[in-house]
Amino acid sequence: MSRGALQPSQQKLAEKLTILNDRGIGMLTRIYNIKKACGDPKAKPSYLIDKNLESAVKFIVRKFPAIETRNNNVNTMRDHVCELLNTIDACQVFFDITVNFDLTKNYLDLVVTYITLMMLLSRIEERKAIIGLYNYAHEMTHGSSDREYPRLGQMIVDYENPLKKMMEEFVPHGKSLQDALVSLQMVYPRRNLSADQWRNAQLLSLISAPSTMLNPAQSDTMPCEYLSLDTMEKWIVFGFILCHAALNTDPAALSLWKLALQSSSCLCLFRDEVFHIHKAAEDLFVNIRGYNKRVNDIRECKESALSHAGSMHRERRKFLRSALKELATVLADQPGLLGPKALFVFMALSFARDEIIWLLRHADNIQKKSTDDFIDKHIAELIFYMEELRAHVRKYGPVMQRYYVQYLSGFDAVVLNELVQNLSVCPEDESIIMSSFVNTMTSLSVKQVEDGEVFDFRGMRLDWFRLQAYTSVSKASLGLADHRELGKMMNTIIFHTKMADSLVEMLVETSDVSIFCFYSRAFEKMFQQCLELPSQSRYSISFPLLCTHFMSCTHELCPEERHHIGDRSLSLCNMFLDEMAKQARNLITDICTEQCTLSDQLLPKHCAKTISQAVNKKSKKQTGKKGEPEREKPGVESMRKNRLLVTNLDKLHTALSELCFSINYVPNMMVWEHTFTPREYLTSHLEIRFTNQGNTHFTYTTHVRAYMTVLQSIENYVQIDITRVFNNVLLQQTQHLDSHGEPTITSLYTNWYLETLLRQVSNGHIAYFPAMKAFVNLPTENELTFNAEEYSDISEMRSLSELLGPYGMKFLSESLMWHISSQVAELKKLVVDNVEVLTQMRTSFDKPDHMAALFKRLTSVDSVLKRMTIIGVILSFRSLAQEALRDVLSCHIPFLVSSVEDFKDHIPRETDMKVAMNVYELSSAAGLPCEIDPALVVALSSQKSGSPEEEYKIACLLMVFVAVSMPTLASNVMSQYSPAIEGHCNNIHCLAKAINQIAAALFTIHKGSIEDRLKEFLALASSSLLKIGQETDKSTTRNRESVYLLLDMVSESTPLLQDKTEHFIMVCNHILCSSVNFDSKF
Repeated sequence: MSRGALQPSQQKLAEKLTILNDRGIGMLTRIYNIKKACGDPKAKPSYLIDKNLESAVKFIVRKFPAIETRNNNVNTMRDHVCELLNTIDACQVFFDITVNFDLTKNYLDLVVTYITLMMLLSRIEERKAIIGLYNYAHEMTHGSSDREYPRLGQMIVDYENPLKKMMEEFVPHGKSLQDALVSLQMVYPRRNLSADQWRNAQLLSLISAPSTMLNPAQSDTMPCEYLSLDTMEKWIVFGFILCHAALNTDPAALSLWKLALQSSSCLCLFRDEVFHIHKAAEDLFVNIRGYNKRVNDIRECKESALSHAGSMHRERRKFLRSALKELATVLADQPGLLGPKALFVFMALSFARDEIIWLLRHADNIQKKSTDDFIDKHIAELIFYMEELRAHVRKYGPVMQRYYVQYLSGFDAVVLNELVQNLSVCPEDESIIMSSFVNTMTSLSVKQVEDGEVFDFRGMRLDWFRLQAYTSVSKASLGLADHRELGKMMNTIIFHTKMADSLVEMLVETSDVSIFCFYSRAFEKMFQQCLELPSQSRYSISFPLLCTHFMSCTHELCPEERHHIGDRSLSLCNMFLDEMAKQARNLITDICTEQCTLSDQLLPKHCAKTISQAVNKKSKKQTGKKGEPEREKPGVESMRKNRLLVTNLDKLHTALSELCFSINYVPNMMVWEHTFTPREYLTSHLEIRFTNQGNTHFTYTTHVRAYMTVLQSIENYVQIDITRVFNNVLLQQTQHLDSHGEPTITSLYTNWYLETLLRQVSNGHIAYFPAMKAFVNLPTENELTFNAEEYSDISEMRSLSELLGPYGMKFLSESLMWHISSQVAELKKLVVDNVEVLTQMRTSFDKPDHMAALFKRLTSVDSVLKRMTIIGVILSFRSLAQEALRDVLSCHIPFLVSSVEDFKDHIPRETDMKVAMNVYELSSAAGLPCEIDPALVVALSSQKSGSPEEEYKIACLLMVFVAVSMPTLASNVMSQYSPAIEGHCNNIHCLAKAINQIAAALFTIHKGSIEDRLKEFLALASSSLLKIGQETDKSTTRNRESVYLLLDMVSESTPLLQDKTEHFIMVCNHILCSSVNFDSKF
C-alpha cells in the first residue's frame, strides 16, 4: 500500500501528539512551581538570597548564557514539538475540528502548550541566575560545563520575547495552523452567543419540547458541543498571533479573532498566570509594517471588551443558574433522562465552568471594571447546580451505561457498518480498524452492565485517533476530508463510548474547577459573600465540594506538589465547613436567645405585677401612673395581622433552614483521601455552645430547656443526633472538667457556692433559716451584690440538681466535705493545744467549781465554736442539696428511689458497719438522709496521722471542747433565737447538725460508740449550761435561753438518741428549766 515518501502509520502522529501534550502539561507544572518558588520570599532558594553569593550571581547573569541540566527537558520538548510540526506540514495534514476532532484538538493544544511553556519560562526572572549557577557547579564538579550549554543557553536568550520569536518560528507552519483555526468558524461563534440568544433558543431545556423529551440529544459535532470556550479562545488568540498573516487574507479568520478579543481582556496562561490579550497583541503588531488596521481593530475590541464583556458574561451566568437548576431538578425526578440527554448535562457543565473561570480570572486581574459585572454574589448557586449535576452523573452512572451500551450495539454498530460498506475505497489497514470498531460494539450487551463488568474503550478511541491521522494526510487513499459523514459518525460513537466507561474523566474534562486552588483569596471572599447573603447560604456547601477538585490539577511529572495542593485542599475544606458550622451555631444561639426571652416571660416572678393589678382592680385601688402602657402578655408575638409581618425569629429560622440545607446536603465528602462529615462540624460546635451558663439555677434550667427545645427542632433540618449532643454535653457538665479541659457548670457552681455564698455566711452576712429552708441575706452596712435566697431556696436547689445530676451533686458534696475536713483538721490542732485541760474536764463535769477553773485555762474557745458553726453551715447546705436531689430523682426514677429508700430503712442494727456504709453510700447518692454521712466518713478518714488510740482520744476531747465552750455563746448579741426563722442569726443553730454528724463520722472511723459519746457530750453540755443560770452578769447571760435550745436541737437532730436517751434528755431539760425563768415560748 503506497502512501508516498511519508507513511502516516510510520509517523505515529496520534501517539506523538498524545505524549507531547501530556509531557507539555507536566513541564508547565514544573516551571510554574519554579516561578512561584522564586517569587515567594519564604520559598525562594537560599542561594539566591545569600548575601555572600550576591556578587557571584550578578557576574553569572552578566556573563550568561549558561545552562542547567534539568532545563534540557525544555529544550528536548522544543525539539520534539518542532520536529512534529514539520512532519505535519510535510504530510499536509487536513484539519477540521468538526470532522477529525481529536487530531485537530490535539494539534491546537500542542501549539498553545508550546507557546505557554516558552512564555512561562521567560517570566522566571531568576532563570539566568539559576541555570548559570548550576552550570558553574557542574563545571566545578565534573571538570567541564554541560555539553548542551551553547544551544540551550542561546535558546534562553532568543526567547526573551517568546511571542515575537515564535511568530518568526511559525511562519512555515502558518498554513496548517490557519486551517485548524478557521475550522472553528462553525463552532466558536455558536458557543459565544449572548444570554438572550441562549434564552430564545431555550438552550439546555428538557421541558421546552415535551414531545421530544425522550429523544436522544444529537449533533453532527458532538465533542464540539461541550468543548471549553476558554480553550477555543486560547487557540484563536495565540494561533492568530503566530499566523497573523491570515488576519489580512481570510475574513473568517479576522471574524474569529475579533470575536475572541471582544469576549475577554485576559486569558489563562497556566493556573493563575494570565495573558493580557490586547496589550500583548498591540505591542507585537504595532511594529509590523502595514498592520495599522489590525492595531485599530485590537483597540476597538479592547474598548468593547471593557464596556460589554462584563455585562454579557453576567447575563450568561444569570441564565445558566436558572437553566442548570431546571436541568438538575428534572434529572433528579427522572434520572432515566440522563441517558438520552447526557449531552445536555456535559454542555451545561462546560458552559458553567467557562463562565466561572472567566469571572475568577477577570475579577482578579482587571483593574478598570464595574463592580456589578465582576462581583457575583450568586456564584455559589451556579457552582452548586454544577455539583448537583455531577452528583447525578456519579449516582446514576449505571443507568447511563445501560442506555449507551444498547445504543452502541443496537444503532451505532449498524450505522457504522453501513457507512463502511458504502465506502468506494477502503484500504486494508483502515478496513481492519473499522471492522474492529463494528465488532467491538456489536458484542456489547446489557447483561455485561448487570453483571458489573468494567468497560474499557480506550483502545478503540486511540485507534480512531490513529485512523484520523492516517486519513487526514494529503495522499491518503481514504481521505477523511471526502468522507465527512464517517468522521462525524465516529465522533458521535466516541462520545457514546465515553458515556459507558469514562464518566469520571468526562466530569473532569467539562467541570473541573481546580483553578480555585490558585485563587485562594478570591475563593475565600466568594465564600464569605455567600454566607453573608441569606438567600445564598443554602449553596455554601459548594465551596467545600470544590476542594475535591483540587487534586485533579496535579501531574505525575511534578509529584512533589501533590502534598502542597493536598494540604491546601484540606485546610480550605476544613475552614469552609468550620465557618458554616459556626454560622449555623450563631443562628441557633440567636434563636435560643429569643426563645429564652419568651420563656423568661413565663417565669413565676413575672406574674406578680399581673396579680397585683387584678387585686387592686378588685379592690378598686388605683396604682401606677395614668397612661402607663400595659405590659404585653406572653404569646402576643404569635398574633399576626397578616402574613407579610415577619419577626426577627422568622428571619432567623429562615436563615437557619437555608444553611442547614447546605450542611445536610452530603453525608460526607472525600478530599485527598480524607473524609469530611459536615454534620459533625455542626454537632461539635453545638456541644461547645450548649455549655453556656446563666444567672440563677432556676433561670438557667429554664434556658437549658429552651435550648433543648430549639436544638431538637434542628433535627427537622439536619440529620444529626441531638440526643447524642445532649448526652455528651450534659454528662460532661456533671464532671469538674469537660473533654477540652475547661471548667464545667458543676465546677463553676461548686466554686461559687464555696467561695462566694458560704464564705459570706462565715463572714456573718448571710444566715441559714431552717423555717424557709434557705440562706437569706442579713442587713449589713455593705449590701451584697446577690440575693442568697435566689440561689438556695427549694426551687433553686432542685434546679441545681437537675443541671448537675447525681454525679455533679456528688462532686459538690465531695468539695463540701473537703472544706469540712480542713476545718476538722484545724479543730484537732486546737484540741492538741488544750489536751491536758480537756482530759481533766472530761471527768469533772459534776464539779462546777473545778470546771470553772479549768475552763479559764482553755484557749481558742471562740475559734472552736466558729469552726464548728462553719461545719454546721456547710452540712446544712448539703442537707438542702441532698433533699433537692432526692426530690428530682423521685420525679425521674421514683421506683428506683423508693427501692433504695426501703433498702436503707430496713438495715438491721446488728449489720456489719462496712455493709451499712455501702448502703449509706448508695442512699446518699440518691439524696436520702443517712444516720452516718458516708462522704464525711471518707473525708475524715484520710486525716489519720497518729496511732488509733491517740486519734480516738482527740475525737473524744473534741466533743468535750465543744460541749464546755457552748455557754460562751450566750454573751453574743447575735445568738438571739428567732421563732420565725427557727434559728439564730449567727447560725449557731447549725451546731446541732455539726455535732451529730461529726460525732457519727469520727466514732464510726475509730469504731467507738456513737451513742455513748453523745451521752457524754450531753452530760458535759448540760453541766456547763447549768452554771449560766447562776451568773449575775447580764452581758454574759443575755441570750442564755436561746443557747439552752441548742441542747434540745442536738438531741432531736440525731436518730441515734431518739429512743435510748429519751429519759436522759427529759431530765436534762427539767434541770435546765428549774434553773432559769424561761418565757412561755420555751
